[in-house]
Amino acid sequence: MDARLNYFTDPTAGKAFKHLMSVGRVIKESPLPAATQELVSLRVSQINGCAVCIDMHTKEAAAAGETSVRLNLVAAWREATVFTEAERAALELAEQGTRIADAAGGVPDEVWANAVKHYDERQLTALVLLVSVMNTVNRLNVITQQPAGDYEAGQFH
Repeated sequence: MDARLNYFTDPTAGKAFKHLMSVGRVIKESPLPAATQELVSLRVSQINGCAVCIDMHTKEAAAAGETSVRLNLVAAWREATVFTEAERAALELAEQGTRIADAAGGVPDEVWANAVKHYDERQLTALVLLVSVMNTVNRLNVITQQPAGDYEAGQFH
């Protein structure tokens, strides 16, 4: 599979991705736990069918010590016993935020209230930014059919 566009050679894409990478660094440095960030990034990418992001976040999480059991169960997190209540709240918020077009009312109040039980305002801000940025990047990659499989952990950090 060949990508429809090469983001690394286009000057407009280069400028835009510089800013996206800056936002990503801000989120990475936030008080939202790193494991939660990778699980959320992976789940959003699974929902959106973004193979290159699934590849990236699976490998980044594994390199950071995440277990294969947890990574393999992210897609079925509701039925899995390996996630904390806080992680489950973050995954639910990520799913609702990603599927926002499917729900006329947006993210339900009970989903937000559950996230508030587990995360402070700075962490919630980072979580919302992460879900939003991942959806943006997923769409950029899916629209242009970016191929997956060659990512190496740490490649973009």
